[in-house]
Amino acid sequence: MPVDLNGYWKMISNDNFEEYLKALDVNVAIRKIATLLKPDKDIFHDGDHIIIKTLSTFKNYNMDFYVGKEFEEDLSGVDDRKCMTTITWEGDKLVCVQKGEIEGRGWTHWVEGDELHLELRAAGAVSKQVFKKT
Repeated sequence: MPVDLNGYWKMISNDNFEEYLKALDVNVAIRKIATLLKPDKDIFHDGDHIIIKTLSTFKNYNMDFYVGKEFEEDLSGVDDRKCMTTITWEGDKLVCVQKGEIEGRGWTHWVEGDELHLELRAAGAVSKQVFKKT
């Protein structure tokens, strides 16, 4: 049985995020703003249906999906691209593969204790974020 991701999570660390944004070709002004933010994650998880809301004072981004079902993801809140996205469980890790213009793009979420870990990947760049459950 996959882990329960339900809850409200506050960011406590954000490593190598600017390099990840550079790999996505995000312009320098947006990168500078984004690296200063400490977004929260509000996650609703019911079986294969998951909604991940990334909330900040600058921009919010919502992902509403079913595990194992490919869908077209509109990343206009991130880097203004569209991609075909598939999210699956690999053990206790939620793994996302985003097929589009950027090679090797995706992310992985997993829980350790009261911390939610997120590894973001794009074109060889890797960013690691950690959130604490509130």
